[in-house]
Amino acid sequence: MDSGHPCLSSRPYLARALFQWLLDNDLTPHAVVDAEHPQVEVPRQFVQNGQIVLNLSPSAVRDFAMENDAISFEARFGGQPMRVMVPSEALVAIYGRENGVGMVFGHEPVMPEPEKANDEGVPALSEVESDDATAPEEEAGEEAEGPRRPPRGKPSLRVIK
Repeated sequence: MDSGHPCLSSRPYLARALFQWLLDNDLTPHAVVDAEHPQVEVPRQFVQNGQIVLNLSPSAVRDFAMENDAISFEARFGGQPMRVMVPSEALVAIYGRENGVGMVFGHEPVMPEPEKANDEGVPALSEVESDDATAPEEEAGEEAEGPRRPPRGKPSLRVIK
């Protein structure tokens, strides 16, 4: 991309917000993880059907970090300490253990490339020709009957000089 800024996934942002919401509501946050993802580091003996459910409660984990690229922490599994690493794209769902309320993350669409910017770094705008046929005119002083309908077709941005 020309802007130098990668298009970031919304998944880690939504996961952080949901995680905080669960904690604020005294619920125990759990994460469902795609254990088949190549960069996932989880205890394989607890993987079932290609997934693992992890308790993310502050009382169950140490050195917890939920960054844009991954969730990482240390925890004990069967009494054995282990470092866990879950890339953001391997996070399938996050929910509260007590009531199941949470969110399942689907596949995110690919973000389109931003439009070319002008020399000042501002996206270039182009003029849009007026199409009077799409906006019915009313006579001055007359009231329209019923609610006004929005114009049909694609929305457009008009530069006014």
